[in-house]
Amino acid sequence: MMSSVTNEVAKPGSILSGPAEFSDLPDWFREQQHAAWEQFESLPQPTRKNQAWRFSNVGLLDLTQFKTSPALSENDRENILKYSRGLEKYAGRMIFANDQLVERDVVSEDLKKRGVIFQPLERAMAEHADLFRKYFMSTEAKLGSAKFAALHKALVSTGTFLFVPRGLEIELPIEIFHWLRHDNMSVFPHLLLVADELAKVTVIEHFRSCSQTAPGFACGVNDLIAGPGAKVTYVCAQQWANNVIALQMNSTVVDHDASAMSLNLHVGAKYSRFESLSRLIGEGGRSDLLAVAVAKEQQEFDARTLQDHVSPRTASDLLYKNALDDRARTIFGGLIRVEPHAHYTDAYQKVRNLLLSDDAEANSMPGLEILADNVRCTHGATSGQIDEDELFYLRTRGIPTKVAQRLLVTGFLDEVIQRLDHPAIAGHLHRLIEEKFAAQRRGAQSA
Repeated sequence: MMSSVTNEVAKPGSILSGPAEFSDLPDWFREQQHAAWEQFESLPQPTRKNQAWRFSNVGLLDLTQFKTSPALSENDRENILKYSRGLEKYAGRMIFANDQLVERDVVSEDLKKRGVIFQPLERAMAEHADLFRKYFMSTEAKLGSAKFAALHKALVSTGTFLFVPRGLEIELPIEIFHWLRHDNMSVFPHLLLVADELAKVTVIEHFRSCSQTAPGFACGVNDLIAGPGAKVTYVCAQQWANNVIALQMNSTVVDHDASAMSLNLHVGAKYSRFESLSRLIGEGGRSDLLAVAVAKEQQEFDARTLQDHVSPRTASDLLYKNALDDRARTIFGGLIRVEPHAHYTDAYQKVRNLLLSDDAEANSMPGLEILADNVRCTHGATSGQIDEDELFYLRTRGIPTKVAQRLLVTGFLDEVIQRLDHPAIAGHLHRLIEEKFAAQRRGAQSA
């Protein structure tokens, strides 16, 4: 069945024209891209009749206006560098704009000598082909976006490859920026992170737009591999512009006695869908899935998750919190699946929605699929408004109503961020939330 979006006549430079012929990419990768494009064209466009897209505004997934970017100008590059501010200290940094590498701050000579590989994707697939091919998009997209995973695979041309060798701890975070520059541009961010046995690393990715009104399309994929005894922490700070359509597909594989923590902050985009599939394949593995969303006006945040316990004695804990104002919408569809023989699984799933407006809408669909004995699994979802007693208490202390509401919302969300146990990154995420509230106040005053 042909996709409805690919039936449109592709405009020059349109992403619907198919894979570009990048001469610097290996032949085997280009063949892979063409096969993925055929898969993208053959898969149907999602509809709300599909359980994986229930409640979603699939009408927004019209890709006909989006295009690939010409080469960035020097002025573009200078502006990107000027505004790529995140953490004060980092072990390495890459900055991309419109899928073009703008700057790479390589890791220290000491880390390179000890085996750390920190390269753009296109270089890694040539210099470390075996490792790259083993892990690149090796997990099937099972949460509804197989069509868009195929599109990503067909059109991805750059991204980040990070390999941390056995027993090495990178103390400072690795920082990555992805920018959308100009109207109707598209980006296909990719991170392939492999932490070998007993390795430890933290990565933060920033997703930003140069203009807060420019339309754009982002279709990203993360492959996170936590080897035996490794510890991986991944943070997403999503600040796309208000007219951006974004899809992000995350796959995490956790081996025995390893741990992986992901925290996703969503404050931007018109429509943002985030899929997170966590597979616990070794005994003693643990996965923490955390997310915070602050939505206003008519923003829609759509989260789909799978905590897949393959081996016995594994643990997972999901905590998602959303604050919704105006006519914003959130959707959560999550499943804890305990495979046969995955006994002694310990899994939790909790979603909490704070509704700041009578017109806001939260849809939650948590679920369990247990195929083993001797497990402990719980799930739940709640939606509610600000506690009037708490608000009254703050107002009696002389705090204005709007300030009191903001304090209560910030406290509600802070439980998630504190789980990160990384003060510098937590402080940065708090600033992004505060900026979202400040923008909301300015919008209300101007209205």
